[in-house]
Amino acid sequence: MEYIFTLKYALPGNDYDLDSIVDSLGEAGCDDALIGIGQPGRLALEFTREATDAKAAIGSALDDVRRVTPFAKLIEVAPDLVGLTDVATILGMSRQNMRKIMLSHQKSFPLPVHDGKIALWHLADILSWLQDKRNYQFDHKLLDVARVALHVNLEKENQRFCHRHASFIIASKSFCASQPNCVFARLGSA
Repeated sequence: MEYIFTLKYALPGNDYDLDSIVDSLGEAGCDDALIGIGQPGRLALEFTREATDAKAAIGSALDDVRRVTPFAKLIEVAPDLVGLTDVATILGMSRQNMRKIMLSHQKSFPLPVHDGKIALWHLADILSWLQDKRNYQFDHKLLDVARVALHVNLEKENQRFCHRHASFIIASKSFCASQPNCVFARLGSA
């Protein structure tokens, strides 16, 4: 099956040869990706990858890119974080229709992960809700990709947090051991 997703990376410094990286990515198995290098210090690869499942597709792409550019830092796997306009575009409906669905089901519609001038949701949450609550039909591969993207992005952020805040985590665990109602213990962080 074919799976469509995007990997976005930050390239440290500016002492790299983008043409060489693009050529090496093609030779390393990324010839099924459109490669974007238009933004300085960034690399984006939009894959259409054949695999047995979404996890294998995204995992093999991550491995291929890592072999060529071990210095690149993964920013995100997409599609994951989306606004209503993004969801509407992905599903082929108007933004107004997507907003109407959200507003008419406020009690059960997934909560955003960020609610500000622009609200953001995990695409997997909205697709799961549409499938379960509204019996909305779409290609199941899209939900599979969104779930894997969410998982990879959460794992990446967890590793980043643990690396940057190791002393805080150790102190929190020590504190939580003596506090039965510690918020970190309830979140599973302790």
